Amino acid sequence: MITKKHLSVVAIAVAAAVLFTGCAGSGASAAGGKGAELKGLTGDIGSKDFSEQYVLSYLTTGLLNAHGANLKANTKLVGSANVRQALVNKQFVGYWEYTGTAWITYQGNTKPITDPQAQFDAVKKADAAKGIAWLDPAPLNNTYAFAVLSSTASKLGVKSLSDVAKLPQSDQTFCIESEFSTRDDGWPGLKKAYGINVPDSNVKLLDTGLIYTATQKGQDCNFGEVFATDGRIQALKLTVMKDDKKFFPVYQGAFSMQDSILKKYPAISSIIAKLSPLLTTEQMQKLNSQVDVDGREPSKVAEEFLKSKGLI
Repeated sequence: MITKKHLSVVAIAVAAAVLFTGCAGSGASAAGGKGAELKGLTGDIGSKDFSEQYVLSYLTTGLLNAHGANLKANTKLVGSANVRQALVNKQFVGYWEYTGTAWITYQGNTKPITDPQAQFDAVKKADAAKGIAWLDPAPLNNTYAFAVLSSTASKLGVKSLSDVAKLPQSDQTFCIESEFSTRDDGWPGLKKAYGINVPDSNVKLLDTGLIYTATQKGQDCNFGEVFATDGRIQALKLTVMKDDKKFFPVYQGAFSMQDSILKKYPAISSIIAKLSPLLTTEQMQKLNSQVDVDGREPSKVAEEFLKSKGLI
């Protein structure tokens, strides 16, 4: 997925792994006795190194263990490329990936497919040849976005990026990451797509975490580059501008896994299908907020969600 690191929660996630897998790792009996379809399935469910991925890893581990598996959440790897390689090397049973990342970063395409279903189908087909299966995706789309303090959005009368482009230049102030500033699917392409023409002084380069607080304060910028499922969007009372020209790639989340394991345990598909539809962009914002804003352990957030939905 898009490179982003919430390193402040790495220690929490790693420390929580032992606790969570201790109660979930014993299979169906420990997780509510949902079934034993996956008895004999062992290994690790991977994750990238940020909060959403930790939560998704624990959600998947807990759910599959409730059906007889004995899996562990592995949240130790850093970097998308390393996690993907671990799956390719069969070190992971599977992990949650994003369609845009797979299509562009792993499969080497330069032009994203704007239709979510078409993008998913293309990614799934390309990875099938590599022995990697993609299960049906969740609704969540963790793509780039621009957000503004909700009160400022009302004051300026903006709801979309097209609205932003029509503002006086004095109001078109932006906070973005250094990587985003040079990506074709970032600032250069966005300016061209929406006809945004502002001087360099209107654009501040900041680290990811600082962008959220700067946008909330409205001092360095009115509009900050954010990630659509980040929990701080709601916590800081920010409003995401609609990408009405559909410029940004789709980063829809889905569980990717070893095809050989799926063939041995085909029930995994129907079991994950009970979870995936629940994971909307808004729902992931709430789950991520519990980790990034409230400081809760990802394992506990995942366990409580699964219980609240009757999945374990």
